[in-house]
Amino acid sequence: MGGDWIRYRTSPALQELSWKAHATCATINRTFYEAPDEAQRLFHELVPGAGAGVDFRPPISIDYGFRLTIGDRTFINADFLIIGGGAVTIGADCLIGPRCGIYTPNHAEGIEGRLGGWELPEPVTIGDNVWLGGSVTIMPGVTIGDNSIIGAGSVVTRDVPSGVVAVGNPCRVIRPIAESDGPDQPRAAASEAR
Repeated sequence: MGGDWIRYRTSPALQELSWKAHATCATINRTFYEAPDEAQRLFHELVPGAGAGVDFRPPISIDYGFRLTIGDRTFINADFLIIGGGAVTIGADCLIGPRCGIYTPNHAEGIEGRLGGWELPEPVTIGDNVWLGGSVTIMPGVTIGDNSIIGAGSVVTRDVPSGVVAVGNPCRVIRPIAESDGPDQPRAAASEAR
């Protein structure tokens, strides 16, 4: 999967893979607070490419966990969604806000192709130390560079370079990341990214 046209709706094998992944997600979501160690074990079984110290909050919904890589110490907030068979790479030390969605399939544009169930999964890459505000949607084939911030509610349809704040629908770069900020500095980036 990824790079070649597929027919998910007519492929029992792909449907079974995603069904099993969603069943595992349902178990993780149901048991997370009562049996956190078991939920973590299931998560790492579902996503073998998850690094050390990855932290998440349910619910999660992932089509193909074996197509997902997550770097160390990344935090994923509630209602995280990954759809489609394209490879998804999320770097280390990322902050993923609530209700973020990553979509990897593009359906055929032509009428016959859509009716035939054809889709083209494309990879999504998120660099290290990226902050996605709440309800960010990332479209197929997008790369977001290291250290960037994507403002809440943004729809990312094109690549975003490293070290910038980008917002909107469609998402666009509005400025570079501030050199420093802290308790005595203005919090412009934080207010824009919420």
